[in-house]
Amino acid sequence: MTTDATPGIDPAPNPHATEEQVQAALKDTKLAQVLYHDWEAETYDEKWSISFDERCIDYARGRFDAIEIDESLPYGRAMELGCGTGFFLLNLMQSGVADKGSVTDLSPGMVKVALRNAENLGLDVDGRVADAEKIPYDDNTFDLVVGHAVLHHIPDVEQALREVLRVLKPGGRFIFAGEPSTIGDFYARWMSRATWAVTTNVTKFGPLQSWRRPQEELDESSRAAALEAVVDIHTFDPDELAGIARSAGAAKVATATEELAAAMLGWPVRTFEAAVPPEKLGWGWARFAFGGWKRLTWLDENVLRKVVPQKFFYNVVVTGTKPGDS
Repeated sequence: MTTDATPGIDPAPNPHATEEQVQAALKDTKLAQVLYHDWEAETYDEKWSISFDERCIDYARGRFDAIEIDESLPYGRAMELGCGTGFFLLNLMQSGVADKGSVTDLSPGMVKVALRNAENLGLDVDGRVADAEKIPYDDNTFDLVVGHAVLHHIPDVEQALREVLRVLKPGGRFIFAGEPSTIGDFYARWMSRATWAVTTNVTKFGPLQSWRRPQEELDESSRAAALEAVVDIHTFDPDELAGIARSAGAAKVATATEELAAAMLGWPVRTFEAAVPPEKLGWGWARFAFGGWKRLTWLDENVLRKVVPQKFFYNVVVTGTKPGDS
């Protein structure tokens, strides 16, 4: 039986990485994870349009329900691995998926924001700064482990899934959503780079200069992007990800994919929003972006999913259980 790590003071967030730290992080992926996500923590919800209202509750629950699971809700205690600001777990808890939660992340800044968000929502959540390859909780602690867009950041995915299975109770389930497919990541990055290049160059001239962020903000975004290229380690073929889960010891493994047309709108939209001053984008833009994403999501789910192979969609969802009876 393993035991919880002795409770102590988690490391303090470092939201302003120096150029020297960035250079060091280019050779150390875990340092890069901490610096990048500490850097992004306080503005991450705004950058990714994360909220804890009906819009994102429905979105999170949709990712959770992408794979049909015949299990009663709520789960007793759930953990989010690589929690970020708590988007996935906190919104799932609000939808009735779990009663009690724990958030973990390698980034102290992200854990701090996630716990603050949980407190503001009145949710029963604790948190730890934690390496996904060595989770600081006892064996057989959780009924459910979830994560969103986290596995592709972890150097040893199979080891992390072994740890997930260790802290799950027998019969407990994990669900990881939002993982980039290999083909989806290729076209998303291509569209993002093209959008950034066009926007930052066109806004250098004439009346469009008012649509240009200050150069220091663009430079900081470029430094963050350099770290992002280091922290995004993996992409996944759905069948290969299922194989990794089985090798880690998971039972009842299944995968699903989502977002094809929706991803082709979403990535350019998010990149454009990062390149222009936020005050230039009002309610009309928000309606266009969210409404367009919803319509294309409907197209993905009702038409394209029936005719396009899984591997071409952007997001991969994987689930499995710990062998044994609950």
